[in-house]
Amino acid sequence: MILSDANYILPPFEIPLPSPLKRGKPDVACAFCCPGVGGDRMPNKKDLIVTDFHLPYNPKLVEKAKELRKNMTAAERKLWYGYLKDFPFRVLRQKPIDNFIVDFYCAHLKLVIEVDGESHFTSEGKDYDRERTQVLEGYGLKVVRFRNDEVLKEWEGVCQCIAEMIPPSPPF
Repeated sequence: MILSDANYILPPFEIPLPSPLKRGKPDVACAFCCPGVGGDRMPNKKDLIVTDFHLPYNPKLVEKAKELRKNMTAAERKLWYGYLKDFPFRVLRQKPIDNFIVDFYCAHLKLVIEVDGESHFTSEGKDYDRERTQVLEGYGLKVVRFRNDEVLKEWEGVCQCIAEMIPPSPPF
């Protein structure tokens, strides 16, 4: 069976993605979940809802995700309106996955894109991001992160890194 997404014909098999960033191996993962939403404890896996995309999510994070969509950071806004909104594949903003809210998610590429602010560079933030990455990668997702200043000051490089994650079209 051949699936189509917009004007692209997609093969029925999965094409491995190339390495995401030229600047070396990235510190993958990011975007804060929202501790304390719906109580002090993180919900168990049994509290999650599985969607058609086969990615479970915590329903208590849906309202927070809507809020975050309305209040994007300057870097998130630039990446969304300047590039990802018209990306060749559908990209969702502030998507709940498991017990987290990821900044951007492309289901077709199984790609999570995170834009990191200062809170991610503390020792606690790094530990949290590392754990988060492991959970998201456990769902078969590729997690890539960019710092706010990279998005704002190295725009072309960020867009090129994301574009390189699109697999080549198969020959016809």
